[in-house]
Amino acid sequence: MMLDNLVVVGVNHDSASVELREQIAFAPEKVHDSLNALISETQFTEAVILSTCNRTELYGVLPADSDAIAAADQISHWLAQHHGLNVNHLLPSVYRNHGVAAASHLVRVAAGLNSMVLGEPQIFGQMKSAFAVAQEVGAVGYHLNLIFPEAFRIAKKVRTDTAIGENPVSVAYAAVDLARQIFRDMEQSTALLLGAGETVELVARHLRDAGLGKLIIANRTLERAELLASQFDAEAILLADVTERLSDADIVISSTGSQLPILGKGAVEDAIKARKWRPMLMIDLAVPRDIEPQVTEVSDIYLYTVDDMREVIEENLRLRASEASKADEIVASGMEMLQEGLLERQSADVVKTYRDTALAIQQVELDKAFKMLEKGGDPAEVLSRLARGLTNKLIHAPTAGLRQLAKEGGTDDVSKMAAVLGLADADDERDEQTTLQ
Repeated sequence: MMLDNLVVVGVNHDSASVELREQIAFAPEKVHDSLNALISETQFTEAVILSTCNRTELYGVLPADSDAIAAADQISHWLAQHHGLNVNHLLPSVYRNHGVAAASHLVRVAAGLNSMVLGEPQIFGQMKSAFAVAQEVGAVGYHLNLIFPEAFRIAKKVRTDTAIGENPVSVAYAAVDLARQIFRDMEQSTALLLGAGETVELVARHLRDAGLGKLIIANRTLERAELLASQFDAEAILLADVTERLSDADIVISSTGSQLPILGKGAVEDAIKARKWRPMLMIDLAVPRDIEPQVTEVSDIYLYTVDDMREVIEENLRLRASEASKADEIVASGMEMLQEGLLERQSADVVKTYRDTALAIQQVELDKAFKMLEKGGDPAEVLSRLARGLTNKLIHAPTAGLRQLAKEGGTDDVSKMAAVLGLADADDERDEQTTLQ
């Protein structure tokens, strides 16, 4: 397979606001149905949906000889329609890549080179999960099963061969770093985490390393909250009980998969009054957002969203930027190897198909020859017919191909095919035999 028919369509933190990103985010429980719809309603024959806080991307393969640019436009329209958005509202924020550019984008995303925090590690696992889900649905076939594992291999090489991933940095780390700047004495502070997923676990780890005094973890299911809390000597509560405990928290960091806000302005106002107006830092890392934007109107509440983390992580970006050029070289080299590998795989498939066809032709001609011999046919005549039959059928397709190339491609293409068929060597052998005679 060549990369020509690989397409990616999406938006990320650079191209779209958090408001727009949350409108086109795919809820985890709906990805299966969305993948089926994507394949049945667009030109994609295979597809993977990647949907995180910072990006929503659709990767897919088009049928041979498709117009990739037109198909990418159609898929952009599908994305808007699938989420009930005005197409004209979404299109300015959508980026589209196809071919080598799409494959390169895939690798860079997996390696963390396209993340809000350069080199952040979470995206690699998120992309592998997205690929696994697509495999479960049956949305991944021959082509993506070749491309994605190779992209993961290149991305892993970027992380192991450069310092791009050293000193773990992520949005979770940036959130904790902000908390440390506001609450200098972390040992006297209490943090309330909403959710129990990978991001919250990473936040909890950074808070523990920062010397946090007390940690409370709230989740929709108490069992999951208790499981995570046990790792950090934390208290576990239900999300339904958050409003009762909100006033205990100096720091609130949220990252759930809820489609609706968990905390509203009223609940936060009650909590800050109970705290006697002692400041509270709230960081909403979720998309869609867990905390209503109107909370910013409450005095002594400092609310930050995922997009607000940009300024906090600037220094981390500078620290890792020096490794970016080295990472780019690895990606470029990896892309060359990927294309070479796909060409080798494609040629191997062609050779196998040609060999299987030749063996089938051989069997047909042998069967004919055996039947002629059983009927008493002259062995010499049978062998002559067998040779003619094999020769005519085996050279039919290459001969037709040479004629077509001569019409469409010209002398260079014909010469290349002649070289592949070994005709140049055959001419040399005939010339040598003529000389000897």
